[in-house]
Amino acid sequence: MSNVIFLGLVSFFADISAEMVYPIIPLYLTSVFGATPAMVGVIEGIAESLASLLKVFSGYITDKYKKKKPIAFIGYATGIIYKVALVFAHSWVGILGARVIDRIGKGIRTAPRDVMVSESSQSGHSGTAFGIHKALDMAGSALGILIAYLLLKNFNGNYDYKQIFIISMIPAALSLIMFFKIKEKKEERTLKKREPFWKNVKKLDSQLKLYLFVAFLFTLGNSSNAFLLLRAKSVGLDDTSVILLYFIYNITASILAIPAGKRSDKVGRKRLLVSGYIVFALVYLGFAFVFNKNFMIALFVLYGVYTALTAGVERAFISEISPKELKGTMLGLHSTVVGIALLPASAIAGLLWNSFGAKTPFIFGSCISLLAAFILNIFMNEVKHETKIVS
Repeated sequence: MSNVIFLGLVSFFADISAEMVYPIIPLYLTSVFGATPAMVGVIEGIAESLASLLKVFSGYITDKYKKKKPIAFIGYATGIIYKVALVFAHSWVGILGARVIDRIGKGIRTAPRDVMVSESSQSGHSGTAFGIHKALDMAGSALGILIAYLLLKNFNGNYDYKQIFIISMIPAALSLIMFFKIKEKKEERTLKKREPFWKNVKKLDSQLKLYLFVAFLFTLGNSSNAFLLLRAKSVGLDDTSVILLYFIYNITASILAIPAGKRSDKVGRKRLLVSGYIVFALVYLGFAFVFNKNFMIALFVLYGVYTALTAGVERAFISEISPKELKGTMLGLHSTVVGIALLPASAIAGLLWNSFGAKTPFIFGSCISLLAAFILNIFMNEVKHETKIVS
């Protein structure tokens, strides 16, 4: 389980760096470059979708060459390049380019990292392992947001965003140092010719194909978190208060991720996933009709509950139900499916906001989430845990 801890620390420091920057990007775009919510949605959607195409190929290469650690390292190293690009960006086009670099890095690292977490978990406890990783991941996010909040508050209204971009490079470098403590499970590379994964799609478990479809459907209503931050600002919160709300969300998810993972090991992944989608639907409905700051705080707490119930659990489910030789590919495919859906999701949210008001995209997302929960509850079966290799 030590590997899981160090992989979690890699994510911890990487997310400190990432989340020092992420929640201020929509604020930076709107206040410095005059971007509209629709433009923010397009930028986020393009960045997520273009980079998501790499995720399945990253997983495929991981399975083919059995080199998980080096591939993940390259993906995390792009975090520093991303911050440099932000510093030198002088328009929304530059911010888009920087966001694409960041998402490419995530696309490269996600599948090999998740395979290493899966291989390092004990038999029947993959939910716990992914829960531990997610807890450290979200704790890093929370700390990064808190640092951004303190820096913004110190600026007293004269926000120096680029200074935050520069400082955020330090934890990104620390995340790379953690790789020296990770022990990759050595596997012999087979010399037989591997068919492209898409030729074997028909052979995949029907439950896996069902979940990939549901994940795509759900994501159509799950637009970028940037819209949650813009919504919080629309009810009268200033930039520093918006950042603090995002901190509350992340710390809630961090605290609950391990209990949620352990719970899924006991009662099965389905119950947690369905519950998570229902909580999401309630959260988005709340964002549609939020009327004061206290209500907004409660919604960000509930949003953290949703993340804890789903983020680690879905990875545990996919790693268990995927063929062993395609585990990295399937984890990458899931990320690709979600990423592809994010372009229309964010674009739809932005257009609905501009055309019909701030309530509309959240009502739409709530309805889509309830539909996804219904499909999972009716058609998804519980899956028996497969035996894991302890390292």
